[in-house]
Amino acid sequence: MVSPEIVIIPAVFGIPAVVILARMAFKHTEKMASLAQPPAPAQMASIDDRLARVEQAVEAIAIEMERVGEGQRFLTKVLAERMPALTDGSASRPPTITPH
Repeated sequence: MVSPEIVIIPAVFGIPAVVILARMAFKHTEKMASLAQPPAPAQMASIDDRLARVEQAVEAIAIEMERVGEGQRFLTKVLAERMPALTDGSASRPPTITPH
């Protein structure tokens, strides 16, 4: 006589697994079919608008980064001019702090 566990356990785990795999395969087929169709003109207009906004945002970021670079160059120049000139050996530089 066959014990009931031999039949029940595979049925409890096997049937839901088959249903889930079949559902995943069906959704995948639907998604691939929808991707194969060319986008509608309304979607293309929307994509073009979004692309234009992204281009404007990238240009604005580039301008701001150039301003940051100019500020860093100016600050570096000012700090370099304020450093005391080391003409003789008596003047010493401030200690350099290096991370370890």
